[in-house]
Amino acid sequence: MSHERIEIIELITEANDSGARQSKACDIIGLSAKTLQRWMKTSSQIDGRLERNDEPKNKLSEFERQQIMTISNQGKYAHLPPYKIVPSLADEGRYIASESVLKAANQLKHREKAKPRTSRSKPKALTATGPNQIFSWDITYLPTQVRGVFFYLYLVLDIYSRKIVGWQIYDCESSALAADLMTDICRQENIQKNQVVLHSDNGSPMKGATLLATLQELGIIPSFSRPSVSNDNPYSESAFRTLKYRPNYPEKSFDGLVSARRWVTEFVAWYNKEHLHSSIKFVTPEQRHRGEDIAILKARDDVYQQAKKSNPIRWSGETRNWEPVIEVYLNPDKPKPMELLNKAT
Repeated sequence: MSHERIEIIELITEANDSGARQSKACDIIGLSAKTLQRWMKTSSQIDGRLERNDEPKNKLSEFERQQIMTISNQGKYAHLPPYKIVPSLADEGRYIASESVLKAANQLKHREKAKPRTSRSKPKALTATGPNQIFSWDITYLPTQVRGVFFYLYLVLDIYSRKIVGWQIYDCESSALAADLMTDICRQENIQKNQVVLHSDNGSPMKGATLLATLQELGIIPSFSRPSVSNDNPYSESAFRTLKYRPNYPEKSFDGLVSARRWVTEFVAWYNKEHLHSSIKFVTPEQRHRGEDIAILKARDDVYQQAKKSNPIRWSGETRNWEPVIEVYLNPDKPKPMELLNKAT
């Protein structure tokens, strides 16, 4: 029995001895109670299942299996996955066996010329405990009056404060233009080497040689999302959604770079200085970026405490939680079963 299983059994037993129900403890760590009971069996106990295991009468012979393998790998079917071979044979009025027969021969895997899908590991979990630690950036399209032609908004966001620390609009996507923007941001925010992690998706401007060389020179650590996984870069996606759902966002298009830049200038001023952001307890990104949110939230809590003291009958529980958000996570790891159980006990 593995060391982790032994620890789980000991923790659940301890919780059980303290009065917790075994089933509830199992639910907390996502473990079936029956699985736990199976683990707790002593090695001396005999498996209750019958040892006899006769082969089924309808088992295919070795000759029949070889026939199936030959047909499945003929030129006509060699490139098809088994779930497509079976209906193709049925269309010809033939039934040999189900596709599950090919599992034993390792024939259920990818058979086409195209490369099979590959699993990609999740980006490293990052945590920001203050401003200018983790930036998220992306590019979004802005419509023009020419169909199929767009302007490109480059936007860099501090995930801790949600402040837009830099942006620019161009008529093309370019790694060199992104490098210029990051250089300006580092100058404005007084960024030191090895201070900031810059997270983005896998677009060509994000991974271009010019930008990566500039980041190395600036001492900024790059971080990338998995391909085609927007959830790995949620802060930029959320900011773009807020931008495009503003009431005064142009319904049709921008008539030029000047008008697009003018509109985004007004949006950024509103977003940073007036927008009460729900994820940071309804303070503005600039207030959070400057560290003013602590005093603001403390003053709000004092108002609520005084209101409750003045008229306690209106309060059935605690007042609203105005505690500041201390840590902001980017692509956090899921807690392990042992951690969940330790928190519960």
